[in-house]
Amino acid sequence: MQKLEQITEEIRKSFDARTIARDQALAQARQLTRACSLAIRAVHRDEENVMNEHLAQARTLADKLRADLAQYPDLFYAGYTQDALKEFVEANITCALIRNEALQTPESLRVEPSTFLNGLAEVVGELRRRTLDILRHGYSQEAERLLGVMDEIYSVLVTMDYPDAITNGLRRQTDLARSIIEKTRGDITFSLRGEHLEQALGEVIRRLNGDQAEGKERGVGSISVTQDEK
Repeated sequence: MQKLEQITEEIRKSFDARTIARDQALAQARQLTRACSLAIRAVHRDEENVMNEHLAQARTLADKLRADLAQYPDLFYAGYTQDALKEFVEANITCALIRNEALQTPESLRVEPSTFLNGLAEVVGELRRRTLDILRHGYSQEAERLLGVMDEIYSVLVTMDYPDAITNGLRRQTDLARSIIEKTRGDITFSLRGEHLEQALGEVIRRLNGDQAEGKERGVGSISVTQDEK
């Protein structure tokens, strides 16, 4: 039985180490998610310095998360870890696309392909948010650009026809992205029609004002002729 006690003691030490690693990973995942959220909020507010600060913090946290779980691949591929890295992808790509910068790759972000694609799918929601903020001030070509980016993202996602076990539930995210894009397209179309209607009404008003001004000028001319005749 002495040997059994030694075996179980080694198992206990292993469990203790894994528990510590898991607890640290959970805390780091929460911090990473928060930093990514703050970076996205900053880019929507056009606060470039704040955005870069939070993106740098997020990258540091992501690197530490990978390093700390290098000995525990099962913990690294657990849901909460990959969810946090998915937020990391979403933050970086959202900031890049809104600022019309180059798109990062899975290699540059050091994430799994499925994590990258799921993060990319969630970018669509943030681009819709940006588009609606733009449309509040009227139609613009920037809204059209963002819609084009959303369409391009969807056109790629929809080709990833693989089992959910491979893509980690990408199909559901793709369906959600399609719904978001169609709503955004409708909002842009409505805004564009409103812009055209406003321009048309403005043209009618200008013509009416011009006709009234011309009529007044003609009326003054006829009066002066009558006075000369007198």
